[in-house]
Amino acid sequence: MKIKVNDNVVVLAGKDKGKTGRVMKTLRKKDRVVVEGINMIKKHQKPNNANENGGIFEMEAPIHVSNVKKVETDAKAKKEEKKAKKD
Repeated sequence: MKIKVNDNVVVLAGKDKGKTGRVMKTLRKKDRVVVEGINMIKKHQKPNNANENGGIFEMEAPIHVSNVKKVETDAKAKKEEKKAKKD
């Protein structure tokens, strides 16, 4: 997997197509990544010791790595563009 934590990615498919975000977590065995603010789901939580009230929480769900693409930084893109013009 070429995508790592803290990489900026753009979503290629699904309900959040075209949105960009930062990779928070990678799940290598399942070929999935968790992207900040992308693929939000609602989780119903019963009251427990950690959370006495319970309730409905929004959290990011994993998305398959084939549905995201790494976004290159401007400096890196410009460097490659100059290299292509030179050749």
